[in-house]
Amino acid sequence: MAGESFFQRLKQGLTKSRDSLLKNIGTVFQNRRWDEASLDAVEESLIAADVGVKATDKLMEALRRQAPDGNGELAEEMSARLQAAMVQILQQQSTSVEVAPLSIRPWVIIFLGVNGVGKTTTIGKLAAQYRSAGKKVLLVAADTFRAAAIEQLDIWGQRVGVDVVKHRPGADPSAVVFDGMQAAKNRGIDVLLIDTAGRLHTKMHLIEELKKIRRVIARELPGAPHETLLVLDAVTGQNGLQQARVFKEATDVNGIVLTKLDGTAKGGVVISIQEELGVPVQYIGVGEDVLDLQPFDPVQFAQALLNR
Repeated sequence: MAGESFFQRLKQGLTKSRDSLLKNIGTVFQNRRWDEASLDAVEESLIAADVGVKATDKLMEALRRQAPDGNGELAEEMSARLQAAMVQILQQQSTSVEVAPLSIRPWVIIFLGVNGVGKTTTIGKLAAQYRSAGKKVLLVAADTFRAAAIEQLDIWGQRVGVDVVKHRPGADPSAVVFDGMQAAKNRGIDVLLIDTAGRLHTKMHLIEELKKIRRVIARELPGAPHETLLVLDAVTGQNGLQQARVFKEATDVNGIVLTKLDGTAKGGVVISIQEELGVPVQYIGVGEDVLDLQPFDPVQFAQALLNR
């Protein structure tokens, strides 16, 4: 694992998605000519890969724009065209991620997401990466609703060698965040990573809680939080999109972290999320290793999804 590049791990992680898409595209254009029936079959394959209706319409528009040039394999040409169209869609929303911000201290990042999506693991991995970049990192366990969430963040803190600001289970999350902000300023912390609760079944309470947390942060440090990242599980596909809409209603979300891309044949959900929500995917995760979470690169993603 250590000797592999992230692109190799990404490509391996997207094997299920790639095999499904390329097999369908190859079958379509081996058995048929360039006609509406073939294009309809490609459209069905994109929907099956969870690309989403809106993004699929854009991709199909790009394919229909001109007939094939007749040189080389039709399936290869269609894959190359799809790849270029995907990159164009993904780059419309994408923003470069400053993995080690230097200008503001502390750089405050809030993490949102329902239980089980890999939120705590994402925080731990980013904490490890920031530390490797020479940053002083502090974690805040503001998901006080679940004792397990506090424990998990504590374990990650010990594992990567960073402190965790925490209260007892059931404590006021805003009070934990206030203590975290104070500690970050007093200790000269570079990056402050804040975990929050994600219990969508009490939606109104969640919204009020997140608003209060943001007010506390902004009062302690004008301009903060600097990033609000929503963690989604790629395996949940369109259900994840619905979760994202609820969180987006609740608070300003300016980036998505998409985890577990290695566990699904529906890697197209990356495109669907950006197109439907208008929020860029900032990071993607393709495995358990700390380095299996990386800033999202549209070109690299499209290549890994559509190149054998």
